[in-house]
Amino acid sequence: MPTPSEEPGIRVRPGDGGGGGADAPGTAFGPTPDGAPPRDRDAGRNPGEKSGSRRRGGSLAAGIAVLQDTLKTLPTGPGVYRMIDARDEVLYVGKAKSLRKRVAAYANPRKLGERIARMVARTAAVEVVTTHTEVEALLLESNLIKRYMPRYNILLRDDKSFPYLLITADHGFPQVLKHRGAQSRKGTYFGPFASAWAVNQTLTALQRAFLLRSCSDTVYASRTRPCLLFQIKRCSAPCVGRIGADEYAELVAQARHFLKGGSSDIQRALAERMEAASGNLEYEAAAVFRDRIAALAHVQARQDINVPGLGDADVVVAHQVAGRTCIQAFFFRGGRNFGNRAYFPSHDREPNEAAVLEAFLGQFYANKPPPRLVLLSHAIPALAVVAEALGVRAGHRVEVAVPRRGGKRALVVHALANAREALARRLAESASQRELLDGLARVFGLDSAPERIEVFDTSHISGRTPYGVMVVAGPEGFDKSAYRTFSIKGLAEPGAAGITPGDDYGMLGEILARRFARALKEDPDRGRGQWPDLVLIDGGAGQLNVALDALANLGIEDVAVAAIAKGPDRNAGRERFFVPGRAPFTLEPRDSVLYFLQRLRDEAHRFAVGTHRAGRSRKLGQSMLDQIDGIGGARKRALLNHFGSARAVAEAGLKDLAAVAGISRKIAKAIYDHFHPEG
Repeated sequence: MPTPSEEPGIRVRPGDGGGGGADAPGTAFGPTPDGAPPRDRDAGRNPGEKSGSRRRGGSLAAGIAVLQDTLKTLPTGPGVYRMIDARDEVLYVGKAKSLRKRVAAYANPRKLGERIARMVARTAAVEVVTTHTEVEALLLESNLIKRYMPRYNILLRDDKSFPYLLITADHGFPQVLKHRGAQSRKGTYFGPFASAWAVNQTLTALQRAFLLRSCSDTVYASRTRPCLLFQIKRCSAPCVGRIGADEYAELVAQARHFLKGGSSDIQRALAERMEAASGNLEYEAAAVFRDRIAALAHVQARQDINVPGLGDADVVVAHQVAGRTCIQAFFFRGGRNFGNRAYFPSHDREPNEAAVLEAFLGQFYANKPPPRLVLLSHAIPALAVVAEALGVRAGHRVEVAVPRRGGKRALVVHALANAREALARRLAESASQRELLDGLARVFGLDSAPERIEVFDTSHISGRTPYGVMVVAGPEGFDKSAYRTFSIKGLAEPGAAGITPGDDYGMLGEILARRFARALKEDPDRGRGQWPDLVLIDGGAGQLNVALDALANLGIEDVAVAAIAKGPDRNAGRERFFVPGRAPFTLEPRDSVLYFLQRLRDEAHRFAVGTHRAGRSRKLGQSMLDQIDGIGGARKRALLNHFGSARAVAEAGLKDLAAVAGISRKIAKAIYDHFHPEG
């Protein structure tokens, strides 16, 4: 299948928008070899793309005028369109079988819902890239959605990588281990597993049933006697010759067969060998086979649903209540259940389950290969095209089906039950969170419940390796994707002006100034939802005044700020709160809002301490030689091997430095000057 075409695209600059109304919400099936265009669209247009005039949007009529101007030059073939606002932000990415027909649907005001009308009113430009086929449009669309995360598309925000099991093939005695990330190591990968817990359970089962080693190659090479895993019958100890290469290779083959769904064959073969060993009075060998059979039986007993002949399949279902959708994805490999995970895509109230499901599939499989069978709960609008695009992504035929009866339907029903329960829990948590936010507004005298709370804290040890952090919370709880860290930059050199090490006030002022200076630069109109409704500072009256001064220096006077100070003897429950224009106050010890504020403060403190420790560990691993330009790993190794330590290098003379292999006279002079700037 060819990749999306590099034929000339079309770039029209007049309105603002990106919809999702007249067409199904954008899906994603990438990334494609062409890659996504850079953020600077004028510098990154596809060959032949042209830029039209820009019109400022703001009204529905202006947006429709943009689309009507666009239609004059749009082709009738397939492709991808991007709707862009006056700030050059991509609002929506969509694919179309016919670009002209799809975009024309947005230009009819009588058929636009409220959300789509708002989007069209914001349209300042439309960019179009043509493709050879609709499948290519799907593949290209994924690149753009993953890159720009447009606000009017259905977005899968929790797109973390999944763990796999790897049986290596780069060693005479293969290792079995948990693996994440790029599959670059030689071996056989099994997965994905829904969670680290699921893969750990299977890894333990493999060790018990097949006695494969899990130690690294370095540890393996250094062993002189069996480790504890051998003693507890979870390894065959190939490191010290307790098993031969041929016998171990047989265990590896059995493990691979088991992970591919051949557990019953292996169990039957082990039972025969156990009986044979017992018949020959080899009771110790029979006991080993017995234990391996028990381990396999334990794994099989954990399977909730077992469909004969299922093979490799994913079950992806959607359940929707009150405009919120839960997607449940179950993973079956070799007929075995590898676990499940719940997702809650971000979208408006308009899309139904089928539309959300179609959008989810594209983004979900953008960074992981789909199996040969994907079972759905709803018939999606472009099922055949989606199946073909998934096949292109996987490199083999992928069947996408909505089962109506039989064992496969039972899998879908089971997944739907899980989706209903997960969504009910999510809605209950959201309702509780909303009550807490309303209480927060009452406590701090806010006009309404805050949608975005930013909590700031700092961490250091006697001023060394200082960091500041920002954590973000809202109606959905903590938004960890919005967390930020700040390495303090304004520390004073000896005898110079700046932040004195250990100056908490100065560090807090710096991180607030940097945070809001960037907000003013990137979102001056506050239209992207990235400005906080409440800033919470860990500290007392002094920290509050520093925060107010930092904001005032930037001309910001309409962001609510509060500080939370630890109580006497740092007792939780006796915190004092500081708000501009009010006397310090406390809350009742059992007040739920107090617990909520403590959680916010503690999360910021946890993140700050973790950031500081990570930064300190990095610095501890650095050498003073790392600070010298031109000194890489090889030269640093040569210097340390010659002198024995970095301190000895610092004390060496110019001639001694030049005598080191690989160190030229020029490099030696640079090293000497670094440690002797006065000379």
